[in-house]
Amino acid sequence: MPKIPGVNHKRAIRAFEKAGFHIAREGKHTSMTDGRRFLVIPRHNPINAYTLGGIAKDAGLTVEEFKKLL
Repeated sequence: MPKIPGVNHKRAIRAFEKAGFHIAREGKHTSMTDGRRFLVIPRHNPINAYTLGGIAKDAGLTVEEFKKLL
């Protein structure tokens, strides 16, 4: 699994919003959707690098595409 180290959960949420996702729910985790996919982002600072790599993959993005959105 590719790593994306040291990303704050707020930066990750903004990056996914640029990719077309919007916030569906907030609580201990933030749930986001684009109408087809559903992502769950933990509210950790920073988010674990492997976890964020998996979330980016679930969103249909490569690590490089996600890093450009940051």
